[in-house]
Amino acid sequence: MTSCRRCPRLVEWRERVAREKKAAHRDETYWGRPVPGFGDPDAKVLAFGLAPAAHGANRTGRYFTGDRSGDFLFAALHRTGFSSSPVSRTVEDGMRLSGLWISAAVRCAPPQNKPTPAERDNCLPYTARELTLLPIRVVVCLGTFAWDAALRLCGVRPKPKFAHGAEYTAPSGPVLLGCYHPSQQNTFTGVLTPPMLDAVLLRARELAGKKRMS
Repeated sequence: MTSCRRCPRLVEWRERVAREKKAAHRDETYWGRPVPGFGDPDAKVLAFGLAPAAHGANRTGRYFTGDRSGDFLFAALHRTGFSSSPVSRTVEDGMRLSGLWISAAVRCAPPQNKPTPAERDNCLPYTARELTLLPIRVVVCLGTFAWDAALRLCGVRPKPKFAHGAEYTAPSGPVLLGCYHPSQQNTFTGVLTPPMLDAVLLRARELAGKKRMS
């Protein structure tokens, strides 16, 4: 998966960002490739995002690691017992997930954080493979794009409308939970607050029947 080059636009962008870098990270070596999912191989909950951030996961090689969205998400994962740490900075920081796997609808950082439907469809087989290999019961869809991708993956038509806290049980798949994406646009404006995110994660834990990390 990490050698995939099916989407020319994404390949060009992820590699350009990795070469040019952000000033704050100019001394670092960027990952600059498709980002694989990670977490607990016994996970029953999947946190399903949009795509790697250009200077977050595209830099670190791990979703929601090293950016503001990740700071917000990992704090919530720690509060709700899914993560051993409230922060995730690098792939070598020792953070562990319990009962949770993190992945995304698109595996390469897209320009303006806006992947196309064709790029989404190119990536969906990777998520399908994860769902085959992992005992996932609940998918927390972080934003409309992830919600739509999960519904497409499950072959659901017509598509139920996305909403924060929305629940839908796929006929032959997991329960989908809608959650606003922890983007700065949402968290800085109060569209998504810590209690709102915690409530969705706790609901996912309830549906999955997984014990908390001690």
